[in-house]
Amino acid sequence: MKKLGRNDLCWCGSGKKYKHCHEAFDEKLMEAADAGYQIPDHDMIKTPEQIEGIRESCKINVAVLDYVAEHIKAGVTTEEIDQWVYNETTRMGGIPAPLGYEGFPKSVCTSINDQVCHGIPSEDVVLKDGDIINVDVSTIYHGYYADSSRMFCIGNVSPEHKKLVNVVKECVELGLEQVKPWGFMGDMAEAVQKHAEENGYSVVREIGGHGVGIEFHEDPWVGYIGQRGTGMMFAPGMMFTIEPMINEGTEEVFVDGDDDWSVYTKDGKASAQWEIQVLVTEDGHEVLSW
Repeated sequence: MKKLGRNDLCWCGSGKKYKHCHEAFDEKLMEAADAGYQIPDHDMIKTPEQIEGIRESCKINVAVLDYVAEHIKAGVTTEEIDQWVYNETTRMGGIPAPLGYEGFPKSVCTSINDQVCHGIPSEDVVLKDGDIINVDVSTIYHGYYADSSRMFCIGNVSPEHKKLVNVVKECVELGLEQVKPWGFMGDMAEAVQKHAEENGYSVVREIGGHGVGIEFHEDPWVGYIGQRGTGMMFAPGMMFTIEPMINEGTEEVFVDGDDDWSVYTKDGKASAQWEIQVLVTEDGHEVLSW
């Protein structure tokens, strides 16, 4: 961290003197670093102005997922879902963040049954009774990013797959309870891992959450295997996704060799994921997109 004088303008861009803004914040972080803990750098801390911009992007993201929830059903193709997302996002003035991202060809990720994530919408993929599907929506609005996903049960889903979907949502909720200033990423990860494994499931290790807001994917990387009191320290202004991918069977996954995007479970068993976008606040957390 750059050393500032107490009467210098704060690094956060607030226009306030450092002593009246982030001096105490930085001192707390440096004490933690001296004690051997991993701390966020200033680039991970969102300013009030940035947070307000990100909130507006998140409103679009939530509205788009609400639209999907109202219309998704058996007989719908994943290409139709892609068109819904594109049309609703652009109608509200946003841009679908996945479209063209590192070559991704569509506006949304649609991952069904044994697809873990990054499923590519297609007119050839028709939702059928009993499917479970993750719809992952990401939005750019005035340069700010939002990112969240939901699971949908199509028709008569088996009790086993309903349980998986529900347990993964509980994992997210339990992880969220651990997000508070001066706590640790490991606190959240342990809560997710413990609940998943107690229910007989495995946590995908190779893919995790991420910082988000100014860019689509930022630091820190967010994993869901951990122990309390370890990992990066949470600090007010940090923003990231909680999006564990939980499998019925093995945690091992592979990427489709044909499209280089779609991730599947190695054993062909089902996977589920919910994703929320979270801001660490002075007294806890705020969920911005869900």
